[in-house]
Amino acid sequence: MSGTLNNPSLKTGRSFDLGKMDLRQLWIAYLTYPTILLYFALVLASCFASAHFFAGWSKTLCAMVAVVLVYPVVWYLLHRYVLHGRLLYKIKWTAALWKRIHFDHHQDPHLLDVLFGAPVTTLPTIAVITLPIGYLIGGLGTAAAAFGTGVAITCIYEFFHCIQHLNYKPRSAWIQRMKARHVLHHFHDEDGNFGITSFVVDRVLGSYYVDAKARPRSPTVFNLGYDVAEAARYPWVMDLTGAPPRDRPDGARPEQKRAAA
Repeated sequence: MSGTLNNPSLKTGRSFDLGKMDLRQLWIAYLTYPTILLYFALVLASCFASAHFFAGWSKTLCAMVAVVLVYPVVWYLLHRYVLHGRLLYKIKWTAALWKRIHFDHHQDPHLLDVLFGAPVTTLPTIAVITLPIGYLIGGLGTAAAAFGTGVAITCIYEFFHCIQHLNYKPRSAWIQRMKARHVLHHFHDEDGNFGITSFVVDRVLGSYYVDAKARPRSPTVFNLGYDVAEAARYPWVMDLTGAPPRDRPDGARPEQKRAAA
């Protein structure tokens, strides 16, 4: 592969298109991406804080396990009922937030810089969920451990999320299945398969499906319900985009459409 767009470098000042990158290029882009570097630094800082206010191994591990168990449930609820909800784009003051954190990603699922959540929204969310859990278990030390665990899980989620949009077929069968389910979420019916690395909550709450035969294709899979008619009523996202909402992303490739068919 050649071309500046497909050569991950912070110096290009251009978006990375996962649909045109291979695994090696993804690793380079991921490990040099400012958001991920910030997350790594926060995980390290959390380790130091947890050690400084150490509450003992049992409480520390308990806080970490609690976050591991709670994280996918919280992610599911936010993803399904907030990011896929229609309230945020109907309010002028939250339209830009919704556009950045999810609409842009569904409009073009291959762009790396809109795939990663913005730290200004992601980190406060992680803090609100993890810090109280950790603090209640053992004070400041376990609060730091819980927060660091939440940020570390986010890094893992973000990497596998990239894999799911990458021009690459994983060797591992379980990663292939995970990627196939997420591709369905983006290219067949967005009202299902809300998980990233696990679909346990989807199974429990009835939003899991294994292939395109399980349900009809959604007409709003790329615009999340913010179509031209909605844009006329609530124009703020369209004004920020500079164009009407699209019914399919520019980066959709034939093989992805076949996978969702």
